[in-house]
Amino acid sequence: MTNPEHRPNRLERQLERLLEVPAFLRPWVRSLVLGRAVPFTETAKLRYEEMSPGKVQIVVADRHRVRNHIGGVHAMASTLAAETATGMVMGMNVRDDCIPVVKDMRVQFKKRGQGAMRAVATLSHEQRALISSTTKGEVTVAVTVTDESGNQPIECEFIWAWIPSERPPKTATAS
Repeated sequence: MTNPEHRPNRLERQLERLLEVPAFLRPWVRSLVLGRAVPFTETAKLRYEEMSPGKVQIVVADRHRVRNHIGGVHAMASTLAAETATGMVMGMNVRDDCIPVVKDMRVQFKKRGQGAMRAVATLSHEQRALISSTTKGEVTVAVTVTDESGNQPIECEFIWAWIPSERPPKTATAS
């Protein structure tokens, strides 16, 4: 169910253009486009599987380039997937006159992951309304990271802020 008051922002409008691409190619094309926009995510070959204003799902495959010394997906590759998912769900909601910035992140490594890692970030309707109606604020973005076996090897907390994209002009002070 869509919110009738919701107006798509710049990121949403750009992603809507992907609807012209055949459905089976969309995740690949979306990952290619976003990887070029955020080059570091291209390094890890993050796959953007789902993107909507309420939910973003990203997968980092278990590939040689992202493995650690014990053969699993590197801790930072898993963290990158979680940070990117939370940042993208914020980016889908922030107004065009604002920018999202990560303010704080906490990651706890609970157990060794098995195979690919999947990060799913979500925002509640209340959080989305707050983000789209104010020029400055912060929210904790929920994210769950699971491995191929369904376990949650890491637990994350990301606090994102949004601020006006342009600073107000400084006023002259009398000397």
